[in-house]
Amino acid sequence: MIIARLAFAAALSAATAALAQAPPKPLFASDQPFRFTITGPITRIAQTAQGSRQPRAAMLSIPGSPAETHAIELSPRGITRLKRETCQFPPLRVRFQGSPAPPSLFAGQRQLKLVTHCRAPASFQQYLLLEYSAYRLYNLLTPASFRARLATVDYVNDDNRPVTSRLGFFLEEIEDAAARNGIRRAATGDRVATSQLSPTDAARIALFEYMIGNQDWSSRAGPPGEGCCHNSRLIAPGPGGSLIPVPYDFDFSGLVDPPYAVAPDGVRSVRERRYQGFCMHNANALAVAAEFRARRGPMLAVLGQVPLDEGVRRRAAAYLDGFFADIADDRRMAAKLFRTCLR
Repeated sequence: MIIARLAFAAALSAATAALAQAPPKPLFASDQPFRFTITGPITRIAQTAQGSRQPRAAMLSIPGSPAETHAIELSPRGITRLKRETCQFPPLRVRFQGSPAPPSLFAGQRQLKLVTHCRAPASFQQYLLLEYSAYRLYNLLTPASFRARLATVDYVNDDNRPVTSRLGFFLEEIEDAAARNGIRRAATGDRVATSQLSPTDAARIALFEYMIGNQDWSSRAGPPGEGCCHNSRLIAPGPGGSLIPVPYDFDFSGLVDPPYAVAPDGVRSVRERRYQGFCMHNANALAVAAEFRARRGPMLAVLGQVPLDEGVRRRAAAYLDGFFADIADDRRMAAKLFRTCLR
């Protein structure tokens, strides 16, 4: 039975990989960190983010030969991190005034999410790097995932006064993630039926969210009027095709564990794992677990490739080791995870 599950998981993984057709756009074709500057009303945006998402004119520039400069609109985004008591600096949306042309690093981009540092202390740089690591971990499991590009961002006010220099990362748009897989973003309402989801991909996201200790997500429902789903997006081969959930926003996870993360009711800490997969996908989850076990080495290696402080890296690796202990074999996995599966 275990051999059959391994073959089943390998076949499904190969089928997903075979869908990939369009190459990633230049920004997401590399994991190499880079540096750029945003010049605009940075202080004003940060101070008014909670009450206003108004786009403001700014410039994005990259040094080099040749240098790049792009006119952009900059606006705050998000929910929790927009609150002043949570973050002194909001996540940002960068909208280009016209799509940059090749050979620009931003060729083909129209708008991008920029994940920012939230607060000034160095510890918040580590939280950002841990969230970035989560994207890299999921990339190892499936191409149906968001790519992220790490950067050092120099923020400068529009009077040319430097504000700060901090790490951040751009997040690929869902339409581009879908195009890489040869499919499209799915058009849905606020909720989809469990039967519409690809069983293997639904099991994979559930197991991944359990691995990083995230319970702030759903692959089936989203906030009223905002479409499906909460901290995930759906892609599909076409009308009527099985929906593939693509997760994002991992800052409330136990892996990241920032001071503002709040555990859901009935859970003592965000570090406490709770499986939120669907019971009808338990057999798929057992098969997908073989993918995780096969990639344990490369996944732990990701933590060494990201510029985390050594103590932070060791703590993150120990947290992932706890997950691999939970899925060491089918019997242990069923006992640890499936008791909380969703019916």
